[in-house]
Amino acid sequence: MPNNALSIPVLILFGPTASGKTGLLLRLFEPGVSSLCAAEVVSADSMQVYRGMDIGTAKPTIEERAALPHHLIDIHDPHEQFNVGDFVRRADAACVDIARRGRLAVVSGGAGFYLKNFILGLSEAPPSDGTIRLRLKQELRERGAAVLMEELALGDPVSAGRIHLNDEYRLLRALEVLRLCGRPLSSFQASGAGTDTDGSGRPGYRFLIIGLSRPREELYRRINLRCAAMFREGLPGEVRRLYEAGYTPLDPGLRAIGYREFFVEAAEGKNGKEPPVFRFLEDFAGVEALVARNSRRYAKRQAVFFASIPGVQWVEAGGEAETAERIRGALERFL
Repeated sequence: MPNNALSIPVLILFGPTASGKTGLLLRLFEPGVSSLCAAEVVSADSMQVYRGMDIGTAKPTIEERAALPHHLIDIHDPHEQFNVGDFVRRADAACVDIARRGRLAVVSGGAGFYLKNFILGLSEAPPSDGTIRLRLKQELRERGAAVLMEELALGDPVSAGRIHLNDEYRLLRALEVLRLCGRPLSSFQASGAGTDTDGSGRPGYRFLIIGLSRPREELYRRINLRCAAMFREGLPGEVRRLYEAGYTPLDPGLRAIGYREFFVEAAEGKNGKEPPVFRFLEDFAGVEALVARNSRRYAKRQAVFFASIPGVQWVEAGGEAETAERIRGALERFL
């Protein structure tokens, strides 16, 4: 967390998938056109952190990143876990660095859980306990995930309902907290410790929080068009390369929408203790329809979560130029 005296100004811009965040930011801070100070983006996208996952995560292109620098992109391989704590710590460091260089930090993305914890502060849940975590990993190998999930369902049914059986990291974390303090992980909320009474965020920051909205039918049309474009641009080949490199939906990266739909379980793991075997699907038309459907459902869930973020100024997105001009006015007053 930055020092209080710094009072770093940060623009937070979020919106559901395919709402047009990247294009809007490029227009907002276009060199030679914008009267605003130079900016750099801290990506609040849980999947753009992974290398080799470019098309399916709609990463900004190399050219776009040259025009508007981005942080927290391509920093992990798909088998590595990246969680909200990692995001908040790295976003804090990036914002401090950007401010020290006289630029405006813009935290932007669609991961509402990351954004809310960045604004309000991390959960009060206890830190990891190495002894308990080691014991749980051994139990996972010996007893299997299904048995551990049954234990979690008894003590923390809310978390059990949110966690996929193959999501080893989250399953073990929820059981770790349950065993450590006898309290469900789901009972811990973002602390918001030290936030201003108006919900404006943690000390050391000044936030301008802009949320993009679009009519549902328009957003769903944009999602369908984006999915079609991803397949034209080579998404099946991108996922195949990851599969041939040894990655499967058991890896954190390939659990993302746009990747997991390419796989089906071909065989169960031996004795329920080894991971299942996955087959790569060749029915690309069917996969595209599934990706579009899951993306629309995700956008709906995003909208519900975004409503829980305090202090948001909502902007209905229209044309890029018009929307950028509206946000530019708010940002000039903020700065």
